[in-house]
Amino acid sequence: MNADPRVMEHFPAPLTREMSDALVDRIEAEMQQRGFGLWAVEVASTGELIGFTGLSRPAFHVDWMAARPQPVVEVGWRLKRSAWGHGYATEGARAAIDFGFDEVGLPEIVSFTVVGNRRSQAVMRRIGMSFLTSYDHPVPGADPLPSVAFSVVRDARRPGRSSPAPYPGSRDE
Repeated sequence: MNADPRVMEHFPAPLTREMSDALVDRIEAEMQQRGFGLWAVEVASTGELIGFTGLSRPAFHVDWMAARPQPVVEVGWRLKRSAWGHGYATEGARAAIDFGFDEVGLPEIVSFTVVGNRRSQAVMRRIGMSFLTSYDHPVPGADPLPSVAFSVVRDARRPGRSSPAPYPGSRDE
């Protein structure tokens, strides 16, 4: 999946096997350290592994993040091409957002992508996110990528629901 040029068309480059292995190691470490992370996605009826979705902390910092509740947490997804168009990204991202609000107690969840990634922006809108800002996404050793960020706030997304204790370090604390 990470080596597929179409899947990775909005990233600086496809990943090598070694880079993909390192990504999995980082995902597993984040899950153990924070209690949340990116989950493997498989098709229930077949058990086929089709990608990942979940929550993560961005490994970069840009100006718009300073005005967000800290730490900034992102919902993200990546699916192999044969899984596109079946609603898996939307379903998985909704589950991740519910987990982030209900179990982790996050006050806000963001997502971002390059300007040209209309498919991911459509998922962001379907999961209840609103446009936040445009910015230049930093890329080590390359020109920044024109990007957009979206967000969803816990109480605005789910009025009337009780909220768990705030995530440590959030402005709600």
